[in-house]
Amino acid sequence: MKKFPRAIATVLAITLLLGLSGCGASDGKTHLTFQIWDVAQRASMEAICAAYTAKNPDVVIEVQVTSWNEYWTKLEAAAESNTMPDIFWMHTNQILYYSDFGMLADVTDLYSDVDPNYYQNHFSEISIGNAQGSDGRMYGVPKDKDNIFLVYNKEMFDAAGVSYPDESWTWDDLVSASAQIYEKTGKYGYMAYNDDQMGYWSFVYQAGGYILNEDHTRAGFDQPGTKKGMEFYVGLQSYDWCPSQAYFAETAPGTAFFSEIGAMYIEGNWELMNKCINFPNMKDKWDIAVMPKCPDPVSGDGRATISNGLCYSTAAHGKTRELVMDVLKFFGSEEAQLLASSYGAAISAYNGTEQPYFDAFETAGYDLNVEIVMDQFEYGVQNVNNSAKPKWKSPVLDELNKVYNGQQSLDSALVNMQNIVDTETAKKLAGD
Repeated sequence: MKKFPRAIATVLAITLLLGLSGCGASDGKTHLTFQIWDVAQRASMEAICAAYTAKNPDVVIEVQVTSWNEYWTKLEAAAESNTMPDIFWMHTNQILYYSDFGMLADVTDLYSDVDPNYYQNHFSEISIGNAQGSDGRMYGVPKDKDNIFLVYNKEMFDAAGVSYPDESWTWDDLVSASAQIYEKTGKYGYMAYNDDQMGYWSFVYQAGGYILNEDHTRAGFDQPGTKKGMEFYVGLQSYDWCPSQAYFAETAPGTAFFSEIGAMYIEGNWELMNKCINFPNMKDKWDIAVMPKCPDPVSGDGRATISNGLCYSTAAHGKTRELVMDVLKFFGSEEAQLLASSYGAAISAYNGTEQPYFDAFETAGYDLNVEIVMDQFEYGVQNVNNSAKPKWKSPVLDELNKVYNGQQSLDSALVNMQNIVDTETAKKLAGD
């Protein structure tokens, strides 16, 4: 694993040791730590912990929340010093990195006494894939599933005399509506910023291209469908109604949208409830719609949305391994996942536990077309990942930034992006 400077690693290790996982306490109970990075999901995570401890009163589980960046810094330092939390979230961006180094517990056979095919019978192929390592083994219990969609401002559409987005919308409608809104209101249309999951990836797959081939050994930036999707997405910035990447460096699309500066952007369902709560003044002004489709794909039907999801993991070695495995087993149960969904912060991965997520919005009085999220799972594309991704993710986006800044052509960038991904992947496969 990447080595941190000794002083930093030591300080972080000491910090983590202050709340050392699985330690006994004066109350005679076993105290476990559970680390996450999203404060909006604290309540739902505490709820499933409470459900477990209600059945196991000799166990206490403390949910600890840190920021995204701090989370990974701490986790890596903890992995190096063998002081990882008892339970923690694992992201698809990182699971191959940690599992390849043997830092995550193998939970493939966790439910063997219940059902040898438990994962296959209760989770989608994408959810299972999100929790697997390079060897195909399970290194986490699927937690949730998500996809991305179009968010739009109803008032701006009304002011421009444009019909709201629906399932018939194509890329052409996205461009046309953006132009009309900009002309009639002076507001930005669709805000296309340089990102992968929340940016160009879905458009590439809609056009019939791909980012990685089926066995994840080679990039697809040289494919006709990929080029078509990239040309459309990157080309959006040439319109007056789309902010420049320099603008996005200072203001995120979501911030611009809820400041009523722009009419449309892409968001993920994990942020919906959070947006509802944080922007009550916008309650009746916005809604969501399915991703617009490619009108003339190289292959396929033109529909795609990137689908991702987290999993619950634990360290490969630990004093409380047997107990923690029992906790993880409960977290992957129908009971726990129904409970987690009911908070409206994330859609649980267990098939059939999704409805409480949608009901949470109605209960809270938010009238959003959230059901379209469920519809989009039918054409979801698993979040792109291979073990070399930590090496190629940022350089690929840097190449695109050069296109946006006028420093190189898109054709040149695609060649460079192909080379970056293929080179880093080959190195990883060779064991470098």
